Amino acid sequence: MPQTPARQLGELGAALLDSGVSVTDVATSLDRAAARNGVARLDFAVLPELIMITEPYSGSTTVVQSPKQELTFRQAASVNRLAGWVEAGKVTLAEVEPRVARIRAVVRTWPGVKWTLGTALLALGLALLFRTPWWAVVLSFLVGGLVGAISKLLGRIGGAAAIMPFVVGFVSTAAVGAVAELLSTGPVPLYAVCAPIAILVPGALITNALLELTASDIVTGASRLVYGLIVLGFMVAGITAGGALTGLHVDPGSVVLVGDTASATALGPGWQEIPPLWFSWVGVVFLALGIGLAFGSGRKLNAVNVVVMLGAYTMLSALTGPLGNLLATGVTAASLFVAARLIERLTLAVPATVSFQPAFLLLVPGTIGLVALYAFDVESLITSLLTFASLCIGTKVGDVISEALVRRRKGTA
Repeated sequence: MPQTPARQLGELGAALLDSGVSVTDVATSLDRAAARNGVARLDFAVLPELIMITEPYSGSTTVVQSPKQELTFRQAASVNRLAGWVEAGKVTLAEVEPRVARIRAVVRTWPGVKWTLGTALLALGLALLFRTPWWAVVLSFLVGGLVGAISKLLGRIGGAAAIMPFVVGFVSTAAVGAVAELLSTGPVPLYAVCAPIAILVPGALITNALLELTASDIVTGASRLVYGLIVLGFMVAGITAGGALTGLHVDPGSVVLVGDTASATALGPGWQEIPPLWFSWVGVVFLALGIGLAFGSGRKLNAVNVVVMLGAYTMLSALTGPLGNLLATGVTAASLFVAARLIERLTLAVPATVSFQPAFLLLVPGTIGLVALYAFDVESLITSLLTFASLCIGTKVGDVISEALVRRRKGTA
């Protein structure tokens, strides 16, 4: 097959899609790369798994389909670095395909073990962050590992991936409910249910969908949004079934957002005690390390994950008091997105998609909305939806500000 500029750009775009970059940003990157490399005007139509490159004068269209290969954070960083070099003219289009092939060929060692352990650490981090009782902290780690193992297994069985949200929600909730019944803990804290399954909540997916809708990428945004809502629906069904089987009841007083963790109170003595407030910082570190291990960040990007998560938690904690949860979430999202974009421009080794994504689990109240749906807690559901809207607006504002700053910097360079 001839390696035309259109196909070379299409291969780069497909790699960006597999790296988790939104279709809007992929199209922008390809436009810049084409202009820098002196390619005749091309029109790019980017879908979640497909890129169509049309030469408007001849009408010829090149279609490049993504192989749907899940890339690790480290591979995603390499792809974004390559895209930046192509945009800057440091790498020619002829070099794109072999470089992309080398990036895709990187084999991750022990992926199943790392995913399972990463999920367990993430669940442990959330349980500590939101100061659940000690019994729930230990249980979250164990059930999180179980969720990681089940999700990895189902992901390898063709059509079983479609029912994974239901199965994971059911098994996790049933396990938590059974242990709570055995220990006679009474109502179960919210994050004892949320933490083990948080890694599978499509909060980032839905946020990207709304951002794409606001950027006029209607087809992609709508399809992502519908898919995300279906996943949430399956998880709610699984949680409902698991809760009904074990008689689990969520403690309504345990529903808090990140900035309100100081208000958590103990449910009793011994294992019902909650961790000290400073343990929330330890939880943030475990959360960041869990994400890095699960998604293959590597040591350097793991350090970035920790810094980003600590920065997000610091801002949320500082701003929640004077601004309230809703506004604090939006301001934090905007600030982090601007910082991620500027860091990306300073060093291509840390792309914005990789540095900003870990903060989603702190910023996205998807797990609260999930359990609020299960518990029919209207107030908590409304709070999570409003906070979610604040996050989307904040991220979009951050995107606009960062683009303006980048253009200004280019204009003065």
